[in-house]
Amino acid sequence: MKNNQAESKLTLPNLLTGFRFLAAPGLLWLAWHGYPIAFMALLAAGFLSDLLDGMVARWMGLTSEFGAILDSWADVINYLTIAVGCWWLWPEIVTRELLYVGMIIASCLLPALFGFSKFGRFTSYHTWSVKMAAACMGISLYILFFGGPVWPFRMAAYVCVMAACEEILITWLLPSPRSNVKTIWRVIKSRH
Repeated sequence: MKNNQAESKLTLPNLLTGFRFLAAPGLLWLAWHGYPIAFMALLAAGFLSDLLDGMVARWMGLTSEFGAILDSWADVINYLTIAVGCWWLWPEIVTRELLYVGMIIASCLLPALFGFSKFGRFTSYHTWSVKMAAACMGISLYILFFGGPVWPFRMAAYVCVMAACEEILITWLLPSPRSNVKTIWRVIKSRH
């Protein structure tokens, strides 16, 4: 018998993920009106919800295909919102670091588009490398925009590109869509 709680889409993990959808317009509003501290505080809450949603889902036994896909959509919305908001708040820094900003945006969009072109939907792998890339990118944003050195942001861009390459390879190797594929090595092992 299936767990009725897991079948419901209105679960605590999905609500945590949903927070990022609700935060996106708020982030854009704060950026447009020039509130960098409030923008970064709300962004930190979004990063925290991204950290907690999967942990809570596993802890409560509420992991689901819907939750994995919802989380991936929230990530895309969040990263695009970050790019636009940071452009509005810190245009000179974003312009100076445009190559690295472009690398990060591409690392988010290209795996999603590749998955959509192959499977007709966005992927939701949640690999360890993407988790590491998100952490590096998130931390480096605060360092960069609060006057710290630029090298953590640039390094984060390369970590994001490597994670994106892994996701593209996973999509290329998989015959059908799967969620929560932690590494490419698991895919390679499953093929033998």
